[in-house]
Amino acid sequence: MLKDRDEAARLLASRLKAWKGKHPLILAIPRGAVPMGAILADTLEGDLDVVLVRKLGAPDNPEYALGAIDESGTVHITDQYAWDSLSPETSKALIERELATLGKRRASYTPVRPPLDPKDRVVIVVDDGVATGATVMAALTAIRRRHPARLILAIGVAPPHTLERLRSLVDELVCLEAPSDFWAVGQFYLSFDQVEDEEVEAILQRFAGKTKGQ
Repeated sequence: MLKDRDEAARLLASRLKAWKGKHPLILAIPRGAVPMGAILADTLEGDLDVVLVRKLGAPDNPEYALGAIDESGTVHITDQYAWDSLSPETSKALIERELATLGKRRASYTPVRPPLDPKDRVVIVVDDGVATGATVMAALTAIRRRHPARLILAIGVAPPHTLERLRSLVDELVCLEAPSDFWAVGQFYLSFDQVEDEEVEAILQRFAGKTKGQ
């Protein structure tokens, strides 16, 4: 069991200490991982931003991920059969809704600057945990298209079968716990409070003034 996200972030930072002083770009997946990203960025002397992706949930079961979409509008499908069974109108509406949400989040999270460019940088994507991996896969695929020098995934907890799917998408993967009896990320944290948009915005604002990578 992990005490909370802060403990997970400190443990991940200790596993990634080789990158301290090499100015990594920490990209956190909102909202839960943003406080973790702040700890990593402070500890490793890097920049902090968010990588914005949204799950494409099944219309009759929104918690079940058919895939995910990134800020550019690129769709990453994980259940092709279920996706193909949707009507064109339904899939289009789902994409447009989630893309609009991404636009609103970017506008509120980093209103004074564009997203930080991962090109030619050591990029560390951080999340508190991964279940199916659909959202993280979309995030990693989007970042890889922008040619980072090295792409690292740092996560608190994930089931073993998901880790195997993610490993091929990164140059380095750090995961604190990989239990086989996995059913939810919060299962492995003693404290797993919801992170609100206001906290995310405050953290990103704190880092915006000291960004060195652009």
